[in-house]
Amino acid sequence: MLRLIARGYTYREVAKELFISVKTVESHVSSVLRKLQLSTRHQLTRWAAERPLT
Repeated sequence: MLRLIARGYTYREVAKELFISVKTVESHVSSVLRKLQLSTRHQLTRWAAERPLT
C-alpha cells in the first residue's frame, strides 16, 4: 500500500488495486502516519521516496 501511495495513487485507486475498501486504506494510512510521526500524505510520500521499498 505504501508503494502505491508513494507513486501518487489516490485512496480509491489503492483500494481498487488491493481489493479493499477506501475506509481501510484511510485507516492504514492514518496508522502509518501516526507511527512515523508524520502529519500529511505528502510527508509520507517524501519519506517513502527517500527509502528503498522492496
